[in-house]
This record gives sequence, C-alpha cells and structure tokens, in this order.
Amino acid sequence: MDNSSEMHRRERRRYVIGYGGSLLLTLVVFGIAYVFGIEKRGVYMTIGLLGLAQLVVQLVYFLHIDRRRSSREDLDLILFSTLVLLIIIGGTVWILGNLAVRMHMHVM
Repeated sequence: MDNSSEMHRRERRRYVIGYGGSLLLTLVVFGIAYVFGIEKRGVYMTIGLLGLAQLVVQLVYFLHIDRRRSSREDLDLILFSTLVLLIIIGGTVWILGNLAVRMHMHVM
C-alpha cells in the first residue's frame, strides 16, 4: 500500500471516530433529558459538560486541532469557536431569562 492511500485511510478512520463520538455524546444527552426531564439542576450541568466534550471532539477530529502542531490557524479556530459558543450561550441565557421574567409578570 502506498503512502497516499495509507494517509487517506487514517484520515477516514479519524472522521469515523469523530462522527461516532459526536453521535454517542448527542444520544447520551437526549437520553439524559428523556429519562430525567429538565427539572434538576444537575441535569443542566451534565448536559452542558457533555456539550463541551462534544465541542472538543469536533475540534480534534474534524478541524484537526491537536497538540502535535501549533500554528496561527489553530489559535484562530479556537478563538472563533469560543466566540461563537459565547454568543450562543449568552444569547440563550438572555432569551430564557427574559422569557422567565415576562412569564412571571404575566402570571401575577
């Protein structure tokens, strides 16, 4: 087997492992939400931690960010991913907080 086909086989294997890991983490989160409901604070923390684990899996297996190389592109990808994550989490918390205040005002 030549070097090119071996490299393609390794890359395909990394993608399959990354896809399987992401799929497994997603199914675990849905299972936790289905079994425990969304009523306990610990469930929120567990789902958040599994979401961060899924982000790490996707950064390592799909964007190929690892410790073997340190380049400016890796830093840019990490900073951009962090920014997008902060915008999504911040926006979600803001919207849910606003809805909770409005629902509380409506009930009274």
